[in-house]
Amino acid sequence: MLQVTILGVGNILLQDEGFGVRVVEQLSERYVFPDSVQVLDGGTLGMELVSFLLETEKLILVDAILGSGLPGSFYCYRNGAVNTYMAEKASMHGVGMQEILKVLELMEKSIPEIVVMGVQPLSLEAGTELSVPVQIQVNRVMDEVVSCLKQWQIAVDLK
Repeated sequence: MLQVTILGVGNILLQDEGFGVRVVEQLSERYVFPDSVQVLDGGTLGMELVSFLLETEKLILVDAILGSGLPGSFYCYRNGAVNTYMAEKASMHGVGMQEILKVLELMEKSIPEIVVMGVQPLSLEAGTELSVPVQIQVNRVMDEVVSCLKQWQIAVDLK
């Protein structure tokens, strides 16, 4: 039974909006995860993500987060505070994570533990490269993801 999903979302064609996807790409390249952990590039899938999250008990969501900080500022929300992320996220993914989580709740498949982490974008203009202040944070966010897994007693190894 799948327990943990690390989900990166965002549009890689809009520079920093693709931050979550870029983080999970790097995680997949650098680490070996146990079978109980699913690392998923959610891109801009929207409702299609529901089927990938049905067995998830713990979710780490990585995304560009429109907060009030400077570009590259790190944000992390857990459980109840995830609503803050939902309020701040002007979703460019079509269907937002709030709707996806609501559908899971209606299906009686709510995810008991959710952690959202990401950084303040600098640019959401057309382009495939992350801006410098956002790119600099990729390694930090990967470290935060691995740290979160360790808190859940899930070991990961470098490739």
